Amino acid sequence: MDPNTIYHDLLRPSEQLIAEIASLEGDVLILGAGGKMGPALATLAKDAIELSGVSKKVLAVARFSDPELKHDLDKKGIITCKADLLEDNDLRSLPDAANVLYLAGTKFGTTGNESLTWTMNAYLPGRVADRYRHSRIVAFSTGNVYPLVPVKSGGATETTEPSPLGEYAQSCLGRERVFQHFSSKYKTPMLIYRLNYANDVTYGVLLEIGRSVKEQKPLDLRMGYVNVIWQGDANEIALRSLAHCSVPPKVLNVTGPKATSVRMVAEAFGKIFKVEPKFINEEQDTALLSNAAESIRIFGPPRISVEQMIDLVAAWINAGGRTLDKPTHFQEREGRF
Repeated sequence: MDPNTIYHDLLRPSEQLIAEIASLEGDVLILGAGGKMGPALATLAKDAIELSGVSKKVLAVARFSDPELKHDLDKKGIITCKADLLEDNDLRSLPDAANVLYLAGTKFGTTGNESLTWTMNAYLPGRVADRYRHSRIVAFSTGNVYPLVPVKSGGATETTEPSPLGEYAQSCLGRERVFQHFSSKYKTPMLIYRLNYANDVTYGVLLEIGRSVKEQKPLDLRMGYVNVIWQGDANEIALRSLAHCSVPPKVLNVTGPKATSVRMVAEAFGKIFKVEPKFINEEQDTALLSNAAESIRIFGPPRISVEQMIDLVAAWINAGGRTLDKPTHFQEREGRF
C-alpha cells in the first residue's frame, strides 16, 4: 500500500475520541497551531467533531507565516486566526472558547537567545491563563523537566521531583508553575501535558535514526534509550485530556509504554534498508525517560507500536516523502538547545 494512504489512515480519530468530544461542552481553540503537532491536532479535532454529529467549532491560532498552511486548514472548515500571542491586542481579540489547548513555545535556538525562550515559555502562559481564565486548558509541556533517570527505573513518574537541565527545560518548568498559579488564582481547570517524544513520518526521533542509518551516518549512543509515541496517539490523548482538567492541574506523562533502545531501532532500520548501522560512544546508565503508566490507565495504550512506526517511517524515507527540518536533539545530555 502507498505510504501516504497508510499514513492518513493512522490519523483517523478513535471511537473513544469521537464519543468524548461529542460530550465535551463548547468549542475547541488551539493556540500555537502552526507548529509540528498543531495542524494535525486541529484536523483530528475537526474530524472527530464531524463524525460525532455535534455542532462545535475548531479554531486554530498561529502567526501562519506559511499562507499555504492557513489555506489548508481553512479548506477543512477549521477557523484560522492569524495572531502573534505576544501582542496583547492580538491575544485579547481572539475568540472565547470553553476548551483551550496550549501548544505555543520555543525550544531550538535557546542557546544565545535565552530571553525569548523565557518570554515564550514562562511569560506568555501567564497572559494566556489570564485571558482564558474561564476555559479549561491543556498546557503542553515536556519530559525535559525531569532529571536523567536510571534506564532500569522505568522512567520518571508524575511524582518525580522536576530537575530541569539547561535553560530550555528550566523555562518549561516555569511555564508549568505559571499555569499552576493561575489555575489556583482563577480556579481554572487545567492539565499539564508532559510529552516526549512525538513521532510522525515528517519529523521525530525515529525519522532521525532512520535517516542516519540510511545515509550511513554514525549514531551517538550516549542517550541510548528514548521514549517515543505516534503523533496521532499523542494528539488523541491531548484532546481527550480536556475531560480530565482539574484544580490544581493534573500532571500527566504522555509517551509510549516503555523505553526504546536507540541501538535496536537502528538495527531494525538497518534490516529494512539492508545496511549496517554505524555507532559512536556507548550507552550510559541514565537517560531522559518518562513513565506513562497513568496515561495508559486513563486512556489505554497507544494504538501504534514502535514496530509499526519504524515500518511506516522506513517506507516514507524510501518513498522520498516530505520531511520537516525540526530535529529533536534527543541525544542532548547537557540541556543545550
